[in-house]
Amino acid sequence: MKKKLVILSGAGISAESGIKTFRDSDGLWEGHNVMDVATPEGWRNNQELVLDFYNQRRRQLHEVQPNLGHKILAELENDFEVHIITQNVDNLHEQAGSSKVLHLHGELFKVRSTKEENYILDWKTDLKTGDLDANGFQLRPHIVWFGEDVPALEEALAITQQADYFVIVGTSMQVYPAAGLVEFTPPNIPIYYIDPNPATIRNLSNPLEIIPMNATEGVPFLREKLMKRE
Repeated sequence: MKKKLVILSGAGISAESGIKTFRDSDGLWEGHNVMDVATPEGWRNNQELVLDFYNQRRRQLHEVQPNLGHKILAELENDFEVHIITQNVDNLHEQAGSSKVLHLHGELFKVRSTKEENYILDWKTDLKTGDLDANGFQLRPHIVWFGEDVPALEEALAITQQADYFVIVGTSMQVYPAAGLVEFTPPNIPIYYIDPNPATIRNLSNPLEIIPMNATEGVPFLREKLMKRE
């Protein structure tokens, strides 16, 4: 039976494919205040701005490709039962061939009803005012905004609790509840943290190895380490 390798991925791995990270150094996201484009209040105050913002992000996904980090995580399915829990809203893990990807914060290529949160559609073009669900309610980006519940969290916790190896790649470990998943890993399993500027993980009793590299360098390095353990 293959061992279970659980990956928590963040913006850093997508940044290497050309997707900008969530916040720039000045606290803005692509020139916008995060509160204006990533909160329910922002949606209520200026629906057109929010739709345009995510339409631009969605268009960009048609122009980017998975990088070596994404591809090797997919290839690891040959030797491990790989589960990817990602904070990213792009589909680069899926494009690379990963078969078990759980999106904590939603997906750009999906939209959902503003009335019924389980009414979700695949959507790869612009979303406009007047695009409605079957009952006539406006569709919105299928993104978990600040202040909203994270529907996939329970599934993520269940996956994490069954890990044989836990890997953090390309995340600052500052966004909760995603950053708190590491606290639910089984006792004593190895944890690897791939990031050129890793954060301090406090109150962790598991063996932790820091790999201070970006994803395209660190994931190949990780693969070699894992294969030597098997």
